Amino acid sequence: MISARKLVIAAAALAITAGLAGCGEKDQVVMYQQGKYQGKPDTKPWDDDPAASLYTTSKWTKGDKSSWEDALRTRSQSQNEYVRIGN
Repeated sequence: MISARKLVIAAAALAITAGLAGCGEKDQVVMYQQGKYQGKPDTKPWDDDPAASLYTTSKWTKGDKSSWEDALRTRSQSQNEYVRIGN
């Protein structure tokens, strides 16, 4: 049979071990290089293919900023409730 003293010592040792387990985490630091972009290069939204997304219904000419802006304007006007109800 295990004595009460041994049980208390075992519980205290277990609590100390569990408490110290959280102290072992290492710092996770990203090393940045000055002037160097670490991510992927971004492209202009109007340089994307209009059919690249399955969820878009707007069409524009690839590489043409003004046609892309017109497509955005048309899309936002179709979401305008005042325009939709025929105010």
